[in-house]
Amino acid sequence: MKNKENIERVKCLIIGSGPAGYTAGIYASRANLNPVVYEGLQPGGQLTTTTEIDNFPGYPEGVTGNVMMGELKKQAERFGCDCRWGIVTEVNLHERPFKLKVDGNKEIEADSVIIATGATAKYLGLESEEKYRGSGVSACATCDGFFYRGKDVAVVGGGDTACEEASYLAGLCNKVYLIVRKDFLRASKAMQERVFKTANIEILFEHTTKELTGENGVEGCTLIKNAGTSSPEEVKIAIDGFFLAIGHHPNSDVFSDYVDTDEQGYILTQAGTPMTNIKGVFACGDVQDPNYRQAITSAASGCQAAIEAERYLAEMN
Repeated sequence: MKNKENIERVKCLIIGSGPAGYTAGIYASRANLNPVVYEGLQPGGQLTTTTEIDNFPGYPEGVTGNVMMGELKKQAERFGCDCRWGIVTEVNLHERPFKLKVDGNKEIEADSVIIATGATAKYLGLESEEKYRGSGVSACATCDGFFYRGKDVAVVGGGDTACEEASYLAGLCNKVYLIVRKDFLRASKAMQERVFKTANIEILFEHTTKELTGENGVEGCTLIKNAGTSSPEEVKIAIDGFFLAIGHHPNSDVFSDYVDTDEQGYILTQAGTPMTNIKGVFACGDVQDPNYRQAITSAASGCQAAIEAERYLAEMN
């Protein structure tokens, strides 16, 4: 440990940026908590990889993810929020003040902690998938489906999320291919029936994705039917959009020894609040939300976390 005088002490430490982290920063700053935000590997969060955002209130003409996150950050900084690049690599939430390390060396003591580290969408790991990210590849049908009205798209996955995404897109798109690696759906019976009854959804069982193709964006997809068998078959489909629905990984690993999580790693909070099982530690945004994962819900939970942090600190004083 370093000498005590070398350890920074903060009232409110916000870990992670994006709509949840920056909104928490806005509210905490206005409450005179002098918050410090560590933005993580991707300042602005997942939205910075999104091109147009059309469903966030207040932007009637839409806005790019980078612009919106930049404006949220500027708003937080206008009220005095200290936004820094850095990754929280180690925590001790059993002691008060809470003890944390940034980038493996800088030590911080915090009177309250707001976790806003988000969740990372799972991808297949294809080179072409990375190439077209933001140009036809998406991990959120609710966010991006609007841009594919009347077009043909594909959804990868066989669980409830994939079926829900396919059903949602079927209401917007001309045709939806549901690419399923196995010969059955893992989704609930109700979701399966919904998909089977939707005329413009075609399920491609026992298909795996080989690559995506296109000039300026996704225009097609090459699949392998019966991969790993003695009779694999290459199949090509023409699509304009490719949606991943194979799950998300909440970025909660560094906190998992202290805060309660579900089986997937999402931080558990008290119903209707950002409170975790540890007093003074709050979670907001996608790291505690396996259901909605929207910018607006993340921002709202960031507001709640800051308000609860202010109340907690007031009670402690």
